[in-house]
Amino acid sequence: MLKKISYILLLFVQVSFANVTLPALFSDHMVLQQNDDVKFWGWANPNEEVVIKASWSEIAYKIKANNQAYWEIKIKTPSAGGPYIIKINGYNEIILKDVLIGEVWLCSGQSNMEMSAAWGIKNGDKEVEKANHPTIRFFTVSKSSATSPQNDLYGNWEVCSPETMKNSSAVAYYFAQRLQEDLKDVPLGLMVSAWGGTPAEIWMPEEVIEEDNVLKEAASKLQPVEWGPTEPARAFNSMINPLIGYNIAGTLWYQGEANVGASKYDKTLEALIKSWRAKGENDFPFYYVQIAPFDYGKDHSGGVEIRDAQRKVLDKVSNVGMVVISDVSPTDDIHPKDKKPVGIRLANLALADHYKTYFKEVNGPLYKGISIKNKNVIVHFDNAEGLYFTNKKTSLFEIAGKDKIYHTAKVRLKKNEITIFSKEVKSPKYVRFSWGNTSVSNLFNKVNLPASSFTTE
Repeated sequence: MLKKISYILLLFVQVSFANVTLPALFSDHMVLQQNDDVKFWGWANPNEEVVIKASWSEIAYKIKANNQAYWEIKIKTPSAGGPYIIKINGYNEIILKDVLIGEVWLCSGQSNMEMSAAWGIKNGDKEVEKANHPTIRFFTVSKSSATSPQNDLYGNWEVCSPETMKNSSAVAYYFAQRLQEDLKDVPLGLMVSAWGGTPAEIWMPEEVIEEDNVLKEAASKLQPVEWGPTEPARAFNSMINPLIGYNIAGTLWYQGEANVGASKYDKTLEALIKSWRAKGENDFPFYYVQIAPFDYGKDHSGGVEIRDAQRKVLDKVSNVGMVVISDVSPTDDIHPKDKKPVGIRLANLALADHYKTYFKEVNGPLYKGISIKNKNVIVHFDNAEGLYFTNKKTSLFEIAGKDKIYHTAKVRLKKNEITIFSKEVKSPKYVRFSWGNTSVSNLFNKVNLPASSFTTE
């Protein structure tokens, strides 16, 4: 009888004094968003009081776990700095060390976002040698999939060193480096959640796809592959949902190659952006990379159609930006090795649009509209100051009438205005530029950034 009572008491103690636990995101070396009310959350015994004290403040934040053993609370952060210590006390104590306050960016997509120096990027060995940046931190999410939304994941914060940088996202690293040039070494936290070869649909909440017939039809056409999931929401559930709530400055996205062949990618990307913002209750900036020209096959134009769909999203969603990289990417490699200009161009977007510290042009020429005058078509561009062609002998402009049969156009460039025409088209109606999977733009502006492919259809 005494043994039975002792067993019951021991069981009662174990249940009553459950340890406070935290998601993997909250660990040593973490970076928290500066000047913000950042959310902390975790688990504890129901009604257990959790007390949080950060070394940058005298305030003791207190919260009790609910009947689901869950708690969350917002903590006010100071301006960039550190390192700090954060103590979390319940029946046990957790001490988070070497915590920095700065700017946090979520970096997601497929292999070109995942790609590290270890993959053999341009000048990778030299970059690795000098990658001692203790105020840059990586949280690289391990690959996993789930059929329902998860509340935790696998990963840990790491200080940027030659050893850690070598196996971390190169695009994210170059982005952080460039930001720190203008933001005066403000700490950078890079949460990298990427999976090579994956379509956008697996990175979206399932209900977003199920409730939209266009998205649902697109998702139904995805075929299984051996290197990752293609079912809706599988990566979102396990690699994005657990990150939601962690305060961020913005998101970087490099994906699209796995959706080549899709006809409504602009709708898909638009839905993805809006769903992430809705889940996080934050209209954060979303900057993405237009996929590079690549030979996907001569019997279709699926690659350039994705590039054009990405361009269209600029007009459909607020607070977004796109970088064009056709000038730094060979057409025979789906994994362009020169990641530095990609990261720098993304950073320049953020510095210009979000941080307001960079005042030069950060976008290449973008199609704005056309004016038709008899047989001539005037093509209007935004970001058009200093327009020039790198190859004046080759025209990448094509023109068509209502029959949609395209002919190479002759081009006149004068005072940043482009006029095109073709003897074969007496009544022009449609225009397209650099229209081909491997077509590389030859039109640039004064800051030497290339124009995006486009079609007026």
